[in-house]
Amino acid sequence: MKKRQERLRRFGNQLPFAKVYYREDWGTIYFEVAGKMFGTMSPEANESTILTLKGSPEKNEEWREVYSDVTAGYHMNKKHWNSIALTTTELSDEELEQMILLSYKLVWQKIPAKTRKALEKEST
Repeated sequence: MKKRQERLRRFGNQLPFAKVYYREDWGTIYFEVAGKMFGTMSPEANESTILTLKGSPEKNEEWREVYSDVTAGYHMNKKHWNSIALTTTELSDEELEQMILLSYKLVWQKIPAKTRKALEKEST
């Protein structure tokens, strides 16, 4: 479990302009890009550890129907967020990484173009 958490944390940190860190005021591992959240993850490694990610409403419904380990987002808008039990054997680490990437892209697209361009310019 701890290895999976670390892998997903590293993956999130490798995305352009993303930061994954422990957010004290929320008591969670926080995934953000340009100040906007694209995921959270339980900081402890146990049977109830979850990863919560943004998704399209249609895809979220589909995943909930297909995977018993995917449920409506915990403490989030149930239409736009899913929570995934990290004990899942239904989803591989690679599939979880693709879900993180999708969440990241959905949030990145909503960042104002001016902000995205400024970040991209800073990094060159």
